[in-house]
Amino acid sequence: MLVFDADAVHATLAWPLLIEALRIAHLGEMPASDVVLQSDPRGSGNQFVTLPGWIPGGLIGVKMVGVFPGNADLQPPQPSVQGLVAAFDGATGAPRMVADGAAMTARKTAGDSALGSSLLARHDARTLLVVGAGALAPHVAHAHTAARPSVDRVLVWNRTRARAEAVVAGLKADGLNAAVATDLDQAVSEADIISCVTMSDTPLVKGALLRPGAHLDLIGAYMTTLREADDEAMQRGTIFVDTRRGMEGAGDLAQPVASGILGWDAVTADMFDLAQARHPGRISEDEITIYKNVGGAHLDLFTVAALMATHDATAP
Repeated sequence: MLVFDADAVHATLAWPLLIEALRIAHLGEMPASDVVLQSDPRGSGNQFVTLPGWIPGGLIGVKMVGVFPGNADLQPPQPSVQGLVAAFDGATGAPRMVADGAAMTARKTAGDSALGSSLLARHDARTLLVVGAGALAPHVAHAHTAARPSVDRVLVWNRTRARAEAVVAGLKADGLNAAVATDLDQAVSEADIISCVTMSDTPLVKGALLRPGAHLDLIGAYMTTLREADDEAMQRGTIFVDTRRGMEGAGDLAQPVASGILGWDAVTADMFDLAQARHPGRISEDEITIYKNVGGAHLDLFTVAALMATHDATAP
């Protein structure tokens, strides 16, 4: 049985490889998948999630992770999502692989959003704004710049400036042209791609400030009580999702639907539609596109398959 620690996951799943693997995986059918969510019985807000999935005729994968938002405030900080991902042979049920869950989640989540920007963002996008400075922020920056090599400037905004500065320092060390955004509204008005990775319960991105042709990537707000973009943003943009399965739980969609601002038919297409060319994606240079990263066990499974395929292809 193969074992991948966090370093091995990141080293094996290079961004261009993973983005392409995810695109190809969406040419097939949606795997069977499920979600088992348990909340801390003490009412802390922490959760433990089990995500099983099965590719028809292929792998079985199970992600087992805790979601502990307060981990970012620990000293030293820890990822808010930690656990394990396991893979099993679809023909025999035999265990094939186990991998670090935080690294796999980071790779899957950022790769998913990067695939969205590769299909929806303008080809001449220059400025990327990352809203949030948690554990996912650097992965999102690298993934989007891999998907859109035209990006030559990365801005990072966070309510706590010191955290944004730490992310920027890491990105600079990796060779990216990065800087701290001190004024979120100004940064939004300048950005070609905006990627939100927060736990905000109030909108951060104002739709009135989105420039024509902007691409808005919403990764946080995975619960109906959370929100990253305001109603005007959701009204101005053409809305896409990675999957319609579970999108009712995403605050950036559920809240405007509940208030009557949008209907669920405002979701134009999902990633299967885009990858299989059932929808053309961006249709004009001035169109504002919105990609809601809902997530799901199928994406974890696609990432597991990419990890194992890459390992097999490079093994001596």
